[in-house]
Amino acid sequence: MSNPQKKKQFQRERRKKRIRTKIQGIVKCPRFSVYRSLNHIYVQIIDDQKAKTLVSASDSELTKKNQKERKEVVAKAVGKLAAQKALAKKIKRVVFDRGGFTYHGRIKALAEGAKEGGLKF
Repeated sequence: MSNPQKKKQFQRERRKKRIRTKIQGIVKCPRFSVYRSLNHIYVQIIDDQKAKTLVSASDSELTKKNQKERKEVVAKAVGKLAAQKALAKKIKRVVFDRGGFTYHGRIKALAEGAKEGGLKF
C-alpha cells in the first residue's frame, strides 16, 4: 500500500479481527468496546450473544468544562462515566476490547478510569 494512512488503518483492522477472535462478550461478562477518533472517544458495553448494546458513553456527554481538558483527562472521565452507567445496570465485570488500538495514552487512561469507577476487567 502506497498511502501510509490506508496502511495504518488496514493494520488496525487486522489487529481488531485478531483480538475479536479471542474476546466474546456474554451476559455475565459483556465486552467493553472502545473506539477513539482524532478528537473524540467512545465506549460501548456489548452483549455479543444478543447483539445488543447495554451501555454507551462518550466525551460528548461530559460537561463543557471537562471537554476543554487534555484528551487523556477526558478519556479517564469517560471511563468513569461508563463505569457509573454500568454499575447502575448491575454490570460489574467486563472484558476489555481495545479495538486494535495500542494500550497506552487515551486507551489506558479510559481503562484506568473505568477501573476506578468500579468495573473489573
